[in-house]
Amino acid sequence: MSTADFTMKMLVPVSSQETYELINDVRGWWADNFTGRSMSAGDEFEVRFRDVHYSKQRLTSMEPGKHIEWLVTDSDLTFLDKSNEWTGTKIRFDIAPKNGQTEISFTHEGLNPGIECYKDCSRGWTYYLQESLLPFINNGKGKPGYPEY
Repeated sequence: MSTADFTMKMLVPVSSQETYELINDVRGWWADNFTGRSMSAGDEFEVRFRDVHYSKQRLTSMEPGKHIEWLVTDSDLTFLDKSNEWTGTKIRFDIAPKNGQTEISFTHEGLNPGIECYKDCSRGWTYYLQESLLPFINNGKGKPGYPEY
């Protein structure tokens, strides 16, 4: 069984700095039920998706236009046997210019095929990255909140 963490790469037609700023606007593309702050290292925020997902993140590493990292400090995914499976995992966005565009390399460290959440959570991340973050970056219209897939 593979232990590779969930990773996805995407290209966007805006600058690395603008991409960085838009990713930090978590309410605009991931969770409309958002409390806290997500703009500076040390900031903490919580997201909720109905009664299915709660998680608390701390921004542990940031470099404008290049890198964002969140540590999941608490989680309750009620559809899992081990509902705190995300706790202690890291969510990372690496941002770099590529061929006149900006490449986003997303990794959820700890989300791998060896854990219960992998199937549903990788599907969820694929939705939020492709169907919400990309449109949010490209035209200002994300789809934060509980997914409609």
